[in-house]
Amino acid sequence: MVGAARRGIPSSVWVLLLFLSSLLLFPPPAAAAVDFSHCGGCDDADDAGLWATDNILQCQKVSDFLIAAAYFSIPLELLYFATCSDLFPLKWIVLQFGAFIVLCGLTHLITVFTYEPQPHLFHLVLALTVAKFLTALVSFATAITLLTLIPQLLRVKVRENFLMNKARELDREVGMMKRKEEASWHVRMLTQEIRKSLDRHTILYTTMVELSKTLELQNCAVWMPDESRSEMILTHQLRERDIMDPQNRSISVHDPDVLEIKATKDAVVLAPESALAVASRSKLEAGPVAAIRMPMLSVSNFKGGTPEVMETSYAILVLILPIDGSLGWGRRELEIVEVVADQVAVALSHAALLEESQLMREKLAAQHRDLLRAKHEAMRAGEARNSFQSAMYDGMRRPMHSILGLVSMMQQESMNPEQRLVMDAIAKTSSVASTLMNDVMQTSTMNHEHLSLVRRPFNLHSLIKEAVGVVRCLAGCKGVEFEFQVDSSLPERIIGDEKRVFHIVLHMVGTLMNRCNVGCISLYVNSHNEVEERHNQDWMLRRANFSGGYVCVKFEIRIRKSKDYLLRSSSSQKSQGSKLNNSEMGLSFNMCKKIVQMMNGNIWSVSDSKSIGETIMLVLQFQLQPVTPVSGASSDLYRSSIPNFKGLRVLLADSDDTNRAVTHRLLEKLGCRVLSVASGIQCMNSFAAESSFQLVILDLAMQTMDGFELALAIRKFSSNSWLPLIVALAARTDDNVRDRCQRSGINGLIQKPVTLAALGDELYRVLQNN
Repeated sequence: MVGAARRGIPSSVWVLLLFLSSLLLFPPPAAAAVDFSHCGGCDDADDAGLWATDNILQCQKVSDFLIAAAYFSIPLELLYFATCSDLFPLKWIVLQFGAFIVLCGLTHLITVFTYEPQPHLFHLVLALTVAKFLTALVSFATAITLLTLIPQLLRVKVRENFLMNKARELDREVGMMKRKEEASWHVRMLTQEIRKSLDRHTILYTTMVELSKTLELQNCAVWMPDESRSEMILTHQLRERDIMDPQNRSISVHDPDVLEIKATKDAVVLAPESALAVASRSKLEAGPVAAIRMPMLSVSNFKGGTPEVMETSYAILVLILPIDGSLGWGRRELEIVEVVADQVAVALSHAALLEESQLMREKLAAQHRDLLRAKHEAMRAGEARNSFQSAMYDGMRRPMHSILGLVSMMQQESMNPEQRLVMDAIAKTSSVASTLMNDVMQTSTMNHEHLSLVRRPFNLHSLIKEAVGVVRCLAGCKGVEFEFQVDSSLPERIIGDEKRVFHIVLHMVGTLMNRCNVGCISLYVNSHNEVEERHNQDWMLRRANFSGGYVCVKFEIRIRKSKDYLLRSSSSQKSQGSKLNNSEMGLSFNMCKKIVQMMNGNIWSVSDSKSIGETIMLVLQFQLQPVTPVSGASSDLYRSSIPNFKGLRVLLADSDDTNRAVTHRLLEKLGCRVLSVASGIQCMNSFAAESSFQLVILDLAMQTMDGFELALAIRKFSSNSWLPLIVALAARTDDNVRDRCQRSGINGLIQKPVTLAALGDELYRVLQNN
């Protein structure tokens, strides 16, 4: 029973059950087997009338027979219906109703035989009685069954109503899905049309045209904020009004309708008399109006945050229906508008980003062109600068080299102490100037400020003596008094870059003299004690990684200003209204500081509180030269004893006339017999004409045939005979130049400027080794 109620029963079963229930509750009356022949008054009736007893009995007889036939046919129909339908839980109920109907039909069938006298009346009455008794039992059982079945049937009815409601809801959902599918079809068509272009104006115009076709709009308009975002401007309109008030083309952003539209992402239905609706019409009268916002993103919205965090600019899309009243803004139309607005917003944002990226690319391309042009101009300027520096260097170093060569010869002549002091100062300063020119040329050619230090053994006391002599000359020229003090405990032989140390000391002196040319300048050289000065951060040095011992030498150069100079400087400072900072020593001082730091030292300036004097401190670390029985070659500019190469046949090749003449004179000073030529070709011709030359001195920077080619040609020409020794003259003597000289068969190398001592030492070394 419960299973039958849960599974659900068709409507035809309900009809059958109601019919059987009516038969059970109101069973057809069976005709009583009564003999109407003995009833009073029947004999007196008219036998020929319609209501005669025989006629009535015949009618009842026929009726009982028909009823019995009907009752016997109904179970057959129920049996067929039960076999054709899924009524397994209710088949036993159908069987009860079938038995009840069969018994009722049997009762009526037996009653048919009671209307006439029968010979076996007792048996007939007995059969009728048994049939009625069975009918009563089956009727009673069926009635009890109905009492339990009716509640289940009612529950089935409730379930049927529930299923019918669900079916109606499903129909509504199917209808909504169909409408959404139709709306999505329209949206897809609109999206395809929108995405065909990347121009914002084309996108907006296509949107308005396609929406007008889909929704049958009277007009469609787009409002965008101005640059100040204080007003909304009518920028696009599908149909222009014939007469348009210029004031209606702008609406304040604080308008209630504008604020309401921007506050929600859904479409908003506006009142026909609203300012936004009136300004968007193409005619004086229009139908319902709807509007929706469209976010307009740009590249700036994605810098430093998401579009939700950054302030977003909104455009407003206004749609107006005709006034005929046949159309309205239903949910389907609003959904189409919302989806299309989202697509348009995405397309507009994409177009805006593409426009900004295109402008950015054009701007970057213009900047790239400017950079290339600036780079080309900078390269041309650099080439011009390098050419100018090369020309200046070539024009300056040639006479400088000649001067140094001549000065080295003059140093060998006899002269008084004052002349000797001046000549030594000229030689030392000229050597420093030559070194500076080489450094400037090296840094400008390599395009960086790195300088390579030349560490070699030298005499510290000789360096200090030469520096004192040069400073005394400079002080005498300036009219400044000079005093010095040197610590006698300083070591004599150290290893370092002698020329750059000398240059830094001269620069310190020159800097102070330029800042004050009246007073007294003092030079103090002593050992630096790190323990005593550890509290002063300016004295802290970076310990050099020397294999042997080291020494710290402090150079202190001080200038004391005179009283007259102090009075003049104080009055000039008051008139200018500014005071010169003593620590600002200029660009050249900073370059010297870099060189000092390369030598593991430090340099700084100190000014007293009363501005009476200024002091520049220089602390350098030098490696101590190991004490050996025979010391290495000295780097001094001159020697006390010059070797003599009497009778040595020398062939000199140099393209510079002045340097060739000076070198020729230096070789003659050494006792050589010299033949000078101006080019490599002349050198080869002279060597071929006379093969008695024992030594060939050539310049590596000659024109047409440089020194390397000339050396190879000499070696090839003299391969089967006696080979002369070859010594090269070069402005630079780095590792690359030395490697090329070795590959070319050159025996010796002299760095310009050529001095008498350097030339004699190198010739002596080459002759001894070969």
